[in-house]
Amino acid sequence: MDRTRPAPSTRDQSPPQGRAADRATRRPESGERIIEALLLLAALSSVGITLGIVGVLLYESAVFFRQVSPLDFLTDTQWTPLFADAHYGILPLLAGTLTTTAVALALALPVGTITAVFLSEYASARVRETVKPFLELLTSVPTVIFGYFALLVVTPWLQHLWPALPGFNMLSAGLVIGVMIIPYISSVSEDALHAVPAHIREGSLAMGATRMQTAVRVVVPSAVSGMAAAYVLGISRAVGETMVVAIAAGMQPTLTWNPLEPAATVTAYIVQVSLGDLPHGSIGYQTIFVAGFTLFVVTFLFNVAGYLLRTRYHRKY
Repeated sequence: MDRTRPAPSTRDQSPPQGRAADRATRRPESGERIIEALLLLAALSSVGITLGIVGVLLYESAVFFRQVSPLDFLTDTQWTPLFADAHYGILPLLAGTLTTTAVALALALPVGTITAVFLSEYASARVRETVKPFLELLTSVPTVIFGYFALLVVTPWLQHLWPALPGFNMLSAGLVIGVMIIPYISSVSEDALHAVPAHIREGSLAMGATRMQTAVRVVVPSAVSGMAAAYVLGISRAVGETMVVAIAAGMQPTLTWNPLEPAATVTAYIVQVSLGDLPHGSIGYQTIFVAGFTLFVVTFLFNVAGYLLRTRYHRKY
């Protein structure tokens, strides 16, 4: 008598297994679709907010230019929109903005780049993990603290070197802004340098190059696209700084390129007039938006230049 049981037919087992497999495949797909929808919503919301800001600036600037000639706006050397004899030349504000930015970059670019090269090529993993977080803590300090530090500490130090230096000047403001943007440049540049493959370094060392030659002539050129992104980030941060220049550089719009003199920047002017004292729709009120639009154009041009530079020297490993 054959006591062996007949094997269960595959037809009896396939339906429950098939249903379980279908549920297992459907659930991840539905979850992924929800995540993709949320990510798309976040991306579209950021784009929509940006377009909304640009649209407001364009609309209000168009109202301003109905009363002020664009030629006068770009060529007049005086900016006195709140005076009885009003002038609407943006050059004094642009000169102050670009001068403080140049001072900041003169400090931040070399210091940030050297710091990034040290952390990537010379520092041990323990030193890198210790120094980099402390360096990035500078980004958490409120900018108003940096402003008063420039006014009460940096300016008196500079007055020992230049006794005729006024209490408000673009040099101290620019130096402190440079200290502020060092973490942005060093951190992003270090990430770009660290991403260079190890075999490129090893090949350079195998050819007899020193560590310094390898770092300067091999690693840095290989990471130039990522370092360009760090520089653009630092420039945009310096151009848009508000509190430091409002506190330490003064608020007198003067067409000067001398960092030892006081001057107003675009952001400082926006802070000065955005106090609710101007009637809505007045020409003085519209200057807030046209100054903001000018700052947007300057920042946009720097970002476009950085994008072209990254595209020109981009390398994939």
